[in-house]
Amino acid sequence: MKVALAQINATVGDLDGNAKKIIDCARRAHAEGARVVLTPELSLCGYPPEDLLMRPAFMQGCAQALVDCAEALADLAGLHVVVGHPHQFGERGDVRSKSVTVQRRFNAASVLTGGRVSATYCKRELPNYQVFDERRYFASGRDAGQGPVVFDVDGLKFGINICEDAWFDEPPRAAKAAGADVLCVINASPFHLGKLSEREDRMQACVRDVGLPLLFVHLTGGQDEVVFDGASFALDAAGRVAARAPLFEDALTLVDVSASAVSGPIAPVPEFEAQAWAALVTGVRDYIAKNGFPGAIIGLSGGIDSALVLAIAVDALGADKVRTVMMPSPYTADISWIDARDMAQRLGVRYDEISIAPMFDAFKRSLAEEFAGLKEDTTEENIQARVRGTLLMALSNKHGAIVLTTGNKSEMATGYCTLYGDMAGGFAVIKDVSKTLVYRLANWKNRQPNGGKGEIIPPRIITRPPSAELRLDQTDQDSLPEYEQLDGILQRYMEEDQSIDDIIAAGFDAADVERVTRLIKINEYKRRQAPVGIRITHRAVGRDWRRKPLPRRPMKQITAIVKPFKLEEVREALAEVGVTGLTVTEVKGFGRQKGHTELYRGAEYVVDFLPKVKVEVVVKDADLDRSIEAIVKAAKTGKIGDGKIFVTAIEQVVRIRTGEINEDAV
Repeated sequence: MKVALAQINATVGDLDGNAKKIIDCARRAHAEGARVVLTPELSLCGYPPEDLLMRPAFMQGCAQALVDCAEALADLAGLHVVVGHPHQFGERGDVRSKSVTVQRRFNAASVLTGGRVSATYCKRELPNYQVFDERRYFASGRDAGQGPVVFDVDGLKFGINICEDAWFDEPPRAAKAAGADVLCVINASPFHLGKLSEREDRMQACVRDVGLPLLFVHLTGGQDEVVFDGASFALDAAGRVAARAPLFEDALTLVDVSASAVSGPIAPVPEFEAQAWAALVTGVRDYIAKNGFPGAIIGLSGGIDSALVLAIAVDALGADKVRTVMMPSPYTADISWIDARDMAQRLGVRYDEISIAPMFDAFKRSLAEEFAGLKEDTTEENIQARVRGTLLMALSNKHGAIVLTTGNKSEMATGYCTLYGDMAGGFAVIKDVSKTLVYRLANWKNRQPNGGKGEIIPPRIITRPPSAELRLDQTDQDSLPEYEQLDGILQRYMEEDQSIDDIIAAGFDAADVERVTRLIKINEYKRRQAPVGIRITHRAVGRDWRRKPLPRRPMKQITAIVKPFKLEEVREALAEVGVTGLTVTEVKGFGRQKGHTELYRGAEYVVDFLPKVKVEVVVKDADLDRSIEAIVKAAKTGKIGDGKIFVTAIEQVVRIRTGEINEDAV
């Protein structure tokens, strides 16, 4: 018997468009002799529909679309089409209630045949981890008393499971106990690198447990930040892969099925980099198409991140729909101009140059009085990034194209990015691509034929040290550990949930681990404001990370014991980094340490106690490191008795005069 695996790209909320795809696949499959057509999980409404499910009109629309599909296929004699859809029994339930008898909405699959809905199965295992949130929306079919569903086609019995069901033992076993000869698993399983092998391994274990052939149909395409890789497959009763659809494209794969044998075409599994690239291209293509943007705008810097985003965008949209803008500053190196222009020419995209120098100078003039006496720091660097963000968004507003941001996962995780600057845009293409993977993908892309263009990324972009070019001679490693070390820490801490002690035990420098994990914690407020971006790893800095609470960043009290003649230098050093409000107390210190005697005013001090000053100040957590560095630099003489610095966590700070608290108070 021929069974068709209808691997389609559904759009959330587009009931008419999705129904048309299902009907078209069913007609094609029937014409090729198929008796059964399997469509993916929630194929009628798209996945994930999220809070659309809360709207009665949407649920009513889904119910009507299902009936319309059945009627549209009435003339296809003998065909059975399994359609994934949200389903509701009886009256609309109160979504705030935990009672299954009240909340009667289900993730379901219905069998359409003969112009009607002949059976409906309700998903039993509801995932609630990573990007999944199904218990917010659905009740379990098991809890509602819904049993397994098996339908008969010419004596061959097909049992239905939905996605997560087949990752547990009970639903497949229940289908077999109900008489199934073949297990049909319909899915919407978001992609991450390595997910295909995880799926096939788990389904093979399922087959070994129940002893039935298994047909696995899957979505393809992108929806918001998740992508679906397709790769629908069939396993014979021994668990061998007997058929596989291609990855990242719509496909109608016909499989010959019996209770004892399964056969069909087997598409190859692309290499690691090819899968990552296809996921990123799919995510960009579908986000822009499904949201109706006419094209994309990219700030091209001459660096590797923007180069990679440009290459992905051109593969996704075509060169005619991509515009690039180079926005040099006084700190932009000549090679950055040259390489940015070269990259744009190699790909055939529009390239413009807009200098930010006049606008940057205007900002500095406007702020000169406020900044008088203060050294330049990250404030001036961030102004440059925000000028660029403003220019890109202005072009987006005027022309309608979406701005693609170019920040990578390593930067997003550690906060090495500027709110309303390089984070300004509508879609973060490489938000889940670590810096080391950025380099790996760039080198891989340059090894591809690229339509006869050869190396589309100028090699110098890949080999030069990475830099934000926001100050003279700046490199990323001025602010971050080497990327190989940084990404290793991020992998273990964010994706594998390893503890700080475990990461250090794995061989990473303790200071680097402490610093990186601290940066992750204090920069959640930035990540919350980042554009949506494509998920390609086990845990991205998006849907499956966003439930981390925004930290209540504690204040720190610095207590420094220093020599009296160094007090004024310490005060000036702290003022230069923006820290004021010192409290100073005269104290005395013991003048002998480990048999050595401290010098006081050039002579050995013969009395045990000698004058010191205690400097106390409360600072924001983000200002702690640079405040300590300023004190050490100002107070150090290199002689015995230079003093010590103590740091204490402060639960709350209140300014008496204004009532301001915490960061506002300091």
